[in-house]
Amino acid sequence: MRRYFLVADTQSSTAESPPAHKNVDFRWGVRIPMRDGVELNATLYRPRGEEATPAIFTLTPYIADSYHERAFHFAQHGYAFLLVDCRGRGNSGGQFEPFVNEGRDGYDVVEWLAAQNWCNGTVTMWGGSYAGFDQWMTLKESPPHLKTIVPAASVHVAVDFPFFKNISYPYTIQWLTFTSGLTGNPNLFGEHEFWVEKFCELYLDHRPFKELDQVIGNSSTVFQTWIEHPAPDAYWDQMALTPDEYDGIEIPILTITGHYDGDQPGAFHYYRQHMRSASPARETHYLVVGPWDHAGTRTPRKEIGGLTFGEASLVDLNKLHREWYDWTLKDGEKPEFLKGRVAYYVMGADEWKYADSLEEIASETRRLYLDSRHGEANDVFRSGSLVDSPPAGSQPDEYTYDPLDVRPAEIEREELENQLTDQRDALNLFGNGLVYHSEPFAEDTEVSGVVRLVAWMAIDAPDIDFQATLSEILLDGSSVFLTRDMVRARYRESLREEKLVTPGEINRYEFDSFTFFSRLIAKGSRLRLVLTSPNSIYVQKNYAGGGVVAEESRTDAHLVRVTLYHDSDHPSHLDLPLVRSKEESG
Repeated sequence: MRRYFLVADTQSSTAESPPAHKNVDFRWGVRIPMRDGVELNATLYRPRGEEATPAIFTLTPYIADSYHERAFHFAQHGYAFLLVDCRGRGNSGGQFEPFVNEGRDGYDVVEWLAAQNWCNGTVTMWGGSYAGFDQWMTLKESPPHLKTIVPAASVHVAVDFPFFKNISYPYTIQWLTFTSGLTGNPNLFGEHEFWVEKFCELYLDHRPFKELDQVIGNSSTVFQTWIEHPAPDAYWDQMALTPDEYDGIEIPILTITGHYDGDQPGAFHYYRQHMRSASPARETHYLVVGPWDHAGTRTPRKEIGGLTFGEASLVDLNKLHREWYDWTLKDGEKPEFLKGRVAYYVMGADEWKYADSLEEIASETRRLYLDSRHGEANDVFRSGSLVDSPPAGSQPDEYTYDPLDVRPAEIEREELENQLTDQRDALNLFGNGLVYHSEPFAEDTEVSGVVRLVAWMAIDAPDIDFQATLSEILLDGSSVFLTRDMVRARYRESLREEKLVTPGEINRYEFDSFTFFSRLIAKGSRLRLVLTSPNSIYVQKNYAGGGVVAEESRTDAHLVRVTLYHDSDHPSHLDLPLVRSKEESG
């Protein structure tokens, strides 16, 4: 259930960097004036002996020194590199308001850099997560001297943080504590047992979600403001590009994200909105999706969460960034790695593949219908089925969601290193969920893209949350997590407008925001679909009362019966994007 996003990347540069920090001058305490009189603090790294060069900068709330190795790397390869503390962080002036000022401040940094005698007037940016968001917000302001951006694992507010599908995460206050004050709090941020204890305190006592900052001991006006805006609205819109602003993009962009990047929804949202626009730069927007988690989008590792990937997964991203800058800023050669506008890694095959668009990846869609025998689908041992033909008149399946059931907390207390292969969520549903298995695959089959689930369901309460999880089950019984999506029932028709459910009414629920993945499903493997209602210490609890979710508690709790239909009038189904070779599709 845990999601990882919005964290600083403090890992060192890849092995391509020269072994010693030679031929680089640096200057600490550079002051950059903003239009409102606030000065941002920066550390400048410059290649020694060169005159005017292109300039790269990172605007970060995680303290500029965190990216020291990266700055040296790019300075050693002919670029001035500026590490800039966001306003109100590090040694910068002003007050830190997460996500609010970065666009305007980024614009001012770009134009200040372009005016320096050691810059040739060409400016770009580097960074991921929050620093990826900063790049998009700076682009929103259209500074004339910004020539390209390279956002990695970019958070998009109101898409993947501080909520996903309008469902909030306790992680929000963990991140706000990390960025509280002028300096970082990395040790406290990483103290797993502390955060589990605090999340459990809220969860076990059935306190309202809005009291989480009090439970932590960090009363936060920012947290409370976010709670007051539980869905995309005008407050969040000011921190995103408008359709007209996407239309006006004129510079090349390199977007990087990962299969297991918690901010992949944000990165994909930026990319898709740009692709839907009338921007003349769409043809020079490249997308790279690797088998990486959040930090891996800057420093890939072969092993994450219990999965091990092949050598092809270890892309030298510093090298890719440098070649991109050389291409777009110095009239160099296009990076050899970018053989198509979309590059994606196929897990299980240790292979990179390429396409000109996301839509061109899958050659066909396989529809699997949900079915069960006598309405039995309540655990992995007596599961329902995913079948190729729609069932005619099968009985519906049911499960019960009890928001006062706290047994899942004991399952979640332990910090897992193998979270992508762990099956405890599926094995410990406690009656809260349904399980469906496909037949074993007759041959190795590549599934690449975004799956889609349509489920016809009725509930006997005004609201509830749903979570759908897809995994591969190998011949030996082990599992590989593939993708997940969530839906809050009141937002089933629109994320911007709530509409409570009429109890007993059958509604169509579309799960259309699964994360992108690419995997070669092995011959003999099965797919497992688990549909449940989140009851986790890591997810905001919906007590199903139909009121303001963040204010609900024990007294609002409803025991909810969920009925899932799969008959000719209600064909609940899962769509899989398949990739066939030319010979196979023949």
